Amino acid sequence: MKILVSDNLAESGVEKLRAVPDFEVEVNTSLTPEELRHIIKEYDALVIRSGTKVTAEVIEGARNLKVIARAGIGLDNVDIEAASKRGIIVMNTPEGNVVTTAEHTIAMLLALSRNIPRADASMKMGKWEKKLFRGREVFNKTLGIIGIGRIGRVVAEKAKGIKMNVIAYDPYISTEVIDQMGIEGVSMDDLFARADYITVHTPLTQETRYILNGDAFAKMKKGVYVLNCARGGIVHEPSLYQAIEDGIVAGAALDVFEKEPPVDNPLVGLEQVITTPHLGASTDEAQENVALAVADQVIAYLTRDSIRNAVNAPNIDGAVLARIRPYLNLAERLGGLATQITPGAIEDVSIEYIGEVASVETQPLTYTILKGLLTPILGDMVNFVNVPVIVKERNIRVTESLRTEAEDFTTLINVRVATADQANLISGTLFGKKEARLVRINDFRLEAGLEGHLCLIYNIDTPGTIGAIGTCLGRHRINISAMDVGQVIETGQNIVFLRTDTPVTKNVVDELLSMDNVNVVQVVKL
Repeated sequence: MKILVSDNLAESGVEKLRAVPDFEVEVNTSLTPEELRHIIKEYDALVIRSGTKVTAEVIEGARNLKVIARAGIGLDNVDIEAASKRGIIVMNTPEGNVVTTAEHTIAMLLALSRNIPRADASMKMGKWEKKLFRGREVFNKTLGIIGIGRIGRVVAEKAKGIKMNVIAYDPYISTEVIDQMGIEGVSMDDLFARADYITVHTPLTQETRYILNGDAFAKMKKGVYVLNCARGGIVHEPSLYQAIEDGIVAGAALDVFEKEPPVDNPLVGLEQVITTPHLGASTDEAQENVALAVADQVIAYLTRDSIRNAVNAPNIDGAVLARIRPYLNLAERLGGLATQITPGAIEDVSIEYIGEVASVETQPLTYTILKGLLTPILGDMVNFVNVPVIVKERNIRVTESLRTEAEDFTTLINVRVATADQANLISGTLFGKKEARLVRINDFRLEAGLEGHLCLIYNIDTPGTIGAIGTCLGRHRINISAMDVGQVIETGQNIVFLRTDTPVTKNVVDELLSMDNVNVVQVVKL
């Protein structure tokens, strides 16, 4: 089997792959996208880091490719949907750089507080400007952490070790669970008002993009320090620049940027800002860890059909995977839809398998549903290995039931998700043994595809309402590619389920909500 390593990988990982007798390993880190598209047809496995862009065009030419393996966490550079459609497993190594990213955050916090980069640069120019670089103690200061997942928790532990007060906000973990970690759970506004330092540790999703924007900076304590060692795009960079200029933010430490490298980014030139070139995972130990982990995973899959840390398939053997594969796509999309229409910290998940699906091994399907639920929240950090651990950490109760007798459909999966404030029930089935279809949301019966840009509109069933919705979207040049309507006749309520070619933006949502007969608008991406 031929394996291509297209990004720099620690030599230990390369040697581990080369030690397998049937493997032919080639390392080529200088390929252009066009060259990769041309040669990828020759390879059974592709090992990457963040540099290689595995686009749909690359995948289209991958005739023999069985696995794409990322040495690290982020998979922004891989078209996972295109790979899944071709049956190509996509893996990452989510645990390899948790500690090193947390350490980098604390290092940046201390360097920012004590003006270390500026003082060092001054010394190198032969100056002795002791008074100019007077710093700030972190002892007894309050660190506000947005996103208290694995990296956020390690940051919290280390911050408490240097005697900082730690508060945290995470909309998907109840404050009770956060408090049990020995961290004070607070609201977002409370965090902004109290924190002397604010650090973000979330994936980049629709909800977290620009979460630190102009409105957020206006709510912060004057003199706050802001850190981002997570993902570029979480901080709205022009707003951060303005907040520094206005004296709201005293300084910032940035390891990631919306555009990398950050060419012509004015933040880089500000003396109040320290920057590093995406070094969060760049330690010898972390690179060694992810290189060995990714080699082990590729070997296990290609030699034994054993799947580990895949983001698009559960960790099961090949025979079981072949039998349940038609249900996996449905399961993950039901989970993804359920969490996006049920805001808040998930407390309970009830899953019911009815008909033919009840006769297969359902544990991988349950893990797939849970991964679908958590991916919009945690991004690439969640996979089929760690999902049960994350569910336990977040104190989410999961129940599962099976009924082999079919009802309206030969196979049906019901998923009920509850938070402290609300609950939603969604149901899905397969058409033609493979096409995922939504057939129910709470009391609304409908038939809709589960992919792409979606918009759910709850409205009163009155003449002209659906037409007005279509006119609104058309006015904003948003094309509706599919529309399904569910109705509860007794209450006169409709749900309009739209698939659009482009996302429905916030200003369009606001315009839809201004209509007399529209009650709720929810935007979903599957």
